[in-house]
Amino acid sequence: MDLTDIKKIMELMDDHGLSHFQFEKEDFNLKLKKGSDLEDLQKVIGSLPAAPPVAAAPVPSAAAAPVAASSAATEAPPAGEEITSPMVGTFYRKPNPESPDFVNVGDTISEGQTICIIEAMKVMNEIKAEKSGTITEICVDDSESVQFGDLLFRIK
Repeated sequence: MDLTDIKKIMELMDDHGLSHFQFEKEDFNLKLKKGSDLEDLQKVIGSLPAAPPVAAAPVPSAAAAPVAASSAATEAPPAGEEITSPMVGTFYRKPNPESPDFVNVGDTISEGQTICIIEAMKVMNEIKAEKSGTITEICVDDSESVQFGDLLFRIK
């Protein structure tokens, strides 16, 4: 792959609004990424001074405003570890339309097991589990486009 090929890929990324591109073949690996890194942003945010305390708003009297039922409980974030997309592409739950899904909710997976396919530039990339566990949630519909870092699965 030469510089003109890489420039063409960069133009395609701009044309299609992609922020991440990865291509691997034998002894060649190319990663292109636009925008700020999440870790860099977290470092910047972490270095900012804390916001000054805000004065509490005056509480209206009971006669002036009816008491609202506060049953809106804050939901806890879903339990389990996240498996995110390592690339931009199209998510597939099975190797072909006639085959069963690689995994379903409740399935126990082991490290290295294929859990889905992401198609990128007509290349089918098998995504393998990096950890063992049990699938608790499948967060993407079959044949849906995914971006780098999108949540695919939750495991316990």
